Amino acid sequence: MANAQSLRRGMKEIARVMAENRQYLIELDQRNGDGDLGISMSDGYAAAALALDSTEEKDLGKLMLAAGKAFNEAAPSSLGTITSLGMMGMAKALKGLEEMDAAQLAQAFTQGVERIMERAGSKPGEKTILDALDPAAAALRNHAAEGLLPALQAAQVAAAQGAENTANMRAVHGRAAYYGDQTLGLIDGGAEVGRLIFEALVAAASEG
Repeated sequence: MANAQSLRRGMKEIARVMAENRQYLIELDQRNGDGDLGISMSDGYAAAALALDSTEEKDLGKLMLAAGKAFNEAAPSSLGTITSLGMMGMAKALKGLEEMDAAQLAQAFTQGVERIMERAGSKPGEKTILDALDPAAAALRNHAAEGLLPALQAAQVAAAQGAENTANMRAVHGRAAYYGDQTLGLIDGGAEVGRLIFEALVAAASEG
């Protein structure tokens, strides 16, 4: 079971991983974007982690809501908005819970993905963060009965494969869409962010 302490540890680890990969994400984004990806993700997750550390709240939904708001303020970019939308979707799923098992985490991620698709008008296969998050959420659902860590490990594998698959896709959203076929062969920066999220969550769950 995961609780508020687990959530804080996970968010802090994501923030650490994003800071560590800040320059990598900047360089990845410069190939077909505006190059601010590493900045917005490291700043956004640092703010989200700080927001969680600044409260004694135990309700997981309220914590995710606070994290989403802090992220949105610190990272006013397209992926920043999309990330905060996902957090808001997760917050709704976790409202009233002080503990969650793997199935509840899977449901939260699923609702986060659905909120992004609904509000951003995007879907998997369009070379975005969804190409990592959607298969990861499916892996969480499929492996939930095995427990939290095994489910997260399966999600990490699915997110990594999803991110790798974006090299075969043409971008259809944002600035990258202007590059058309030039985006073929390039891994999407947003999908790499999705991969890093699950890499961090596995590390945090392993420590717990």
